[in-house]
Amino acid sequence: MASGTVDEAAVEPVAVDQVDAAGPPAVVMPACECGTPAPPTADDPAAEKSGGLRAPFRAAARAFARLPWWARITIGVALWAVVYHYWLPFIVWLFHDTLDLPDTRWASALEFFVYDSVKVLLLLTLVVFGVGMVRSFFSPQRTRALLRGRRETTGNVMAAGLGIVTPFCSCSAVPLFIGFVEAGIPLGVTFSFLIAAPMVNEIALVLLYGLFGWWVAGLYLVTGLLIAIVAGWVIGRLRMERYVEDWVREIRMGDAEDVQALDWDGRVAYAWQAVKDIVGKVWIYVLAGIAVGAIIHGYVPENFMASIMGADAWWSVPLAVLLGIPMYSNAAGIIPIVEALLEKGAALGTVLAFMMAVIALSLPETIILKKVLKWPLIFTFLGVVGAGIMFVGFLFNAVLG
Repeated sequence: MASGTVDEAAVEPVAVDQVDAAGPPAVVMPACECGTPAPPTADDPAAEKSGGLRAPFRAAARAFARLPWWARITIGVALWAVVYHYWLPFIVWLFHDTLDLPDTRWASALEFFVYDSVKVLLLLTLVVFGVGMVRSFFSPQRTRALLRGRRETTGNVMAAGLGIVTPFCSCSAVPLFIGFVEAGIPLGVTFSFLIAAPMVNEIALVLLYGLFGWWVAGLYLVTGLLIAIVAGWVIGRLRMERYVEDWVREIRMGDAEDVQALDWDGRVAYAWQAVKDIVGKVWIYVLAGIAVGAIIHGYVPENFMASIMGADAWWSVPLAVLLGIPMYSNAAGIIPIVEALLEKGAALGTVLAFMMAVIALSLPETIILKKVLKWPLIFTFLGVVGAGIMFVGFLFNAVLG
């Protein structure tokens, strides 16, 4: 991307209603900011060819698709709950009663990998579907409209909260940033949103709840929101607008028309398409993270992790943040590693600091933001957020140590 010009059509995809003169208007699905195509409708002939289901399953899929949306969701959630509830007893039966594996390191690592792979992917599927339903009510245009004209402090709080329910991926950082600046939203408010959206996301919260319980998930939610709010407020007080690239301030995109309102069948179709797209893209990172966690679980001695990432080592929190910044992972991939680290004696505050650094200060997002920000503002962003993350790590190590 050249620094002086920008292709306005590439900045933010806009869904446009297309009306067939011979029939009613087509339902327009909200386009994902990552370029995810809209899901096929029931009348779309492409839907008949996609999926590759064989004849016995195709008939069942058609019958299921003809059910009311509430019946499909009820049946799907019920099946999900049954599998999730009985997965642990099944693993115990398989590994201990049927296969009768010896009590060795490799057997322990294998059991961890098989159990967590299915459990995390089940959680991920449910979460992405639920958030897909929420996302069908939001668009970048609507998010900008909610934040436009707010006072800065109020805007920081609202932006951090919207970052949870509008979880945009890092590839949308540039168009979102441009849209926020063009809409007149203060720079600090914009950063509160950009920090909260990847860090306090739905995947992290639900997976943390599923693995560690509501207390750890709630702790992560509160501290993540505080970091986003305070970091955005500090950046706003520093008045660093001059370090935004000139072409960003000069562009005028206007207010794009919002997408056509969907009915509930359309929202269910959009959410299911989000499951296929997102889970289809991140499953490899999930398995990679679980594999690392399985190695830690099976082969790393407990005293080793306690000595490096324990609450007694004052340097463990800064080291965890520094190690987390260059890593590239999402919440689904990093949480199995977090689980294994905690099992081996790592301190909760240190592990949370590591996780926040990986998700909120990833190197790829920093490179993407370089397209719209100058280095002084990027380093300020990294420093303020990194300091907030280290404070959280030290605080919880002190309270829980």
